[in-house]
Amino acid sequence: MLTRPGFGRLNSIVMSSNPRIFLSAGEASGDQYGAQLIAAIKRQLPAATFTGLGGLGMAAQGQERVVRAEDVAHMGITEVIRHMPYIYGQYRRLVRSIEQNPPAIGVLIDFPDVNFRLARELKKRGIPVVWFVSPQLWAWKRGRLRWVQERVSRMLVIFPFEAEFYRARGVDAEFVGHPLAEQPLPSVPREAYAAHYNLDATKPWVALLPGSRWREIEANLPVMVEMACRYPRDVEYILPVASTIDRARLADFVAGWISHPPGTDPRLPLPYLHLVTDAREALHHAQASVVASGTATVQAAVIGNPFVVVYKVSKLTYEVAKLLVDYPPEIPAEVDRAGNLPVGMVNLIAGRRIVPELLQEHFNPQKLSETLGPLLVDSPERRRMIRDLAEVRQRLVPAGDGERNAIERVRDAVLALLQS
Repeated sequence: MLTRPGFGRLNSIVMSSNPRIFLSAGEASGDQYGAQLIAAIKRQLPAATFTGLGGLGMAAQGQERVVRAEDVAHMGITEVIRHMPYIYGQYRRLVRSIEQNPPAIGVLIDFPDVNFRLARELKKRGIPVVWFVSPQLWAWKRGRLRWVQERVSRMLVIFPFEAEFYRARGVDAEFVGHPLAEQPLPSVPREAYAAHYNLDATKPWVALLPGSRWREIEANLPVMVEMACRYPRDVEYILPVASTIDRARLADFVAGWISHPPGTDPRLPLPYLHLVTDAREALHHAQASVVASGTATVQAAVIGNPFVVVYKVSKLTYEVAKLLVDYPPEIPAEVDRAGNLPVGMVNLIAGRRIVPELLQEHFNPQKLSETLGPLLVDSPERRRMIRDLAEVRQRLVPAGDGERNAIERVRDAVLALLQS
């Protein structure tokens, strides 16, 4: 592990070089972390160049994108199969870029279906591999653990139980903390936010976060909109647009659903969804939220916004996942009355169910409305959830290292491997 006292010597070795760094991030959260990491590395290595797979955020920081993240962001078993020829073609483009212009190091951020294969290509060429944001091997597909052992030089994890899991299995792992837990709260005043997005500042706002991939939008957003139409409240809805989603396409999709939501009374007023650009600001200002399982649930937790976890995938994907999910002893997962394990990361970190989860057939307009209701008023459920979310946020920051944030810890791990 790179320590602060030796960092000056490391700078003297690498500052004069211009290493080529390969980064691969295929989802909105990974693009955000990748952009922050590029900026942090450039502060130490201004001449470094960056290439690989990334989103708009990484491109804005100077990454030469061989493949665009928005072109390959698919999810689920059936969804990936349907897009497999195109995804494989994009993957081969990445491999050719590694062959033709080998990088000094590879940094892979989550996105395991592509990144495990890229790790193999990098490792067999003698290129060190840093993996930031662990794939959820502790939940399922544990057979892939040998790929981590064989191909990954350093595993940098963002949840505390993951470091224990990997170290017990012979992997060099470090808990660097979660980047979201160390960010300051958004500073835009509510009145200014309302004016910018044409919101009514006198009403409560509900944030809808259906996911960062288009297939998630199609699966999750209609239920959210149908809930708002069937069970109207005196609230307004805000919908953040992920960096991997085309805003115009999303606006058309929303307009179609609001104009003709199935099963609703045409005499009732229809809710208006305000498209906004920043999920953290939306969560900060919302009274409560409906959040698809994933990184956004951690965003809601660290901001302290009460929310409901939801998710819907194809029936095949869900049934296979139920068969494969099996948490190790390092994760004290609490089953529900039906014997189902939790999927929300916030509940796994807490070791108990602090946030309600509505999955598959349970994710329907009526159940969602009933579950969301208590979080919109000063209820015992709301107060208890706010306390529990504050506890989760504390667990997401490593103790005893207040000088660096999570991205800086990742940067230092990357520079240490560049030195060697």
